[in-house]
Amino acid sequence: MKEELDYLRPRLMEIFTYLHAHPEISWHEVETTNYIVELLTQEGFSPIRFKHSTGLYVDVGNGNPKVGLRTDIDALWQEVDGHFRANHSCGHDGHMTMAIGTLLLLKELKQSFNGTIRVIFQPAEEKGTGALSVLEEGVIDDLDYLFGVHLRPVHELEDGTYCAALYHGASRLLEGEIIGEDAHAARPHLGVNAIEVGATIIEDLRTIHTDPMVPVSVKMTKFHAGGESGNIIPGNASFTIDIRAQQNNVMDDLAQGVKRVIDSSKILHKVQIELRTVANIVAAEVDTSAQYIMEQAIIQAAGLSNLRKPVHTPGGEDFHHYAVQRPHLKTTMLGLGCGLTPGLHHPKMKFKQARLVTGVEILTRAVLLALESRHIKEASA
Repeated sequence: MKEELDYLRPRLMEIFTYLHAHPEISWHEVETTNYIVELLTQEGFSPIRFKHSTGLYVDVGNGNPKVGLRTDIDALWQEVDGHFRANHSCGHDGHMTMAIGTLLLLKELKQSFNGTIRVIFQPAEEKGTGALSVLEEGVIDDLDYLFGVHLRPVHELEDGTYCAALYHGASRLLEGEIIGEDAHAARPHLGVNAIEVGATIIEDLRTIHTDPMVPVSVKMTKFHAGGESGNIIPGNASFTIDIRAQQNNVMDDLAQGVKRVIDSSKILHKVQIELRTVANIVAAEVDTSAQYIMEQAIIQAAGLSNLRKPVHTPGGEDFHHYAVQRPHLKTTMLGLGCGLTPGLHHPKMKFKQARLVTGVEILTRAVLLALESRHIKEASA
């Protein structure tokens, strides 16, 4: 496998360079999808576009069991050097490169295996809804295992080390509107001050208490009220609340607490408040057998000395919707230590691209081991 990887290395760097230079935001990954479809078609694969969105999947082999590998394909929209643009500061260009590389390596190995390996190129991970869209496509339902991968910053994994599971936390993004009544600044009794309502919400969010053994965070991250005139008390406002919890059951408790805060503010200020969920990402539900397979793949590819314990991180990842929505599915995510600095989502994020080659080997070994493991279990049953 090492010899085949050395042969593929220049091609992988060429693929990464293209993807890095052509980022596209969530649900608009049109040219990214076209590029991957064309590349894989030229390599002899038969990629299938999703019916209802950007993105695609491709199968290698046939029959059961079926093992999946998922990558995200979208970029963030952020300010870079004074200008807003799409930017791959979350490493999805690297993830796509490793997924494509796994397909190319399987082709080079010319290895026969019983079963199907399905590689999924998922849109809109950054919106937290891309995985739900893929679930509606039906391409997950018949899988036994599903693996993912994510680059990790240096404060989580040092360069050249790898972990077999990422325990992301749950996160929800709520958007709200306060609908009150404007008033003259000299006559506050004739209206409802939306800023005061917002201040009440901010203060009361601090009174929400959950299991102290589970990390949580709840805070208002955006608030807008009023216009250019400073002598008008604004009756209307819009706001955003970000909620995070390391476990799904605690997230449910936290969300109920936010609802109580909003309901009490409505009563206290005699105002209408509309609240809606715009993103809902669940916490990781890691399967022990999938984690074990990934551990063995890491050891085979990088050595035991470079295997690290699973990473627990407060960040969110919509990959975990797959396991929660399809409980039969065995999932885990590879954590790739690649010298990533200064951090994920930083406009100047950078990492050692050479580690992508090791990532390809680990992921390829993982999907092959998963097929082998499934056959052993079926034979012994």
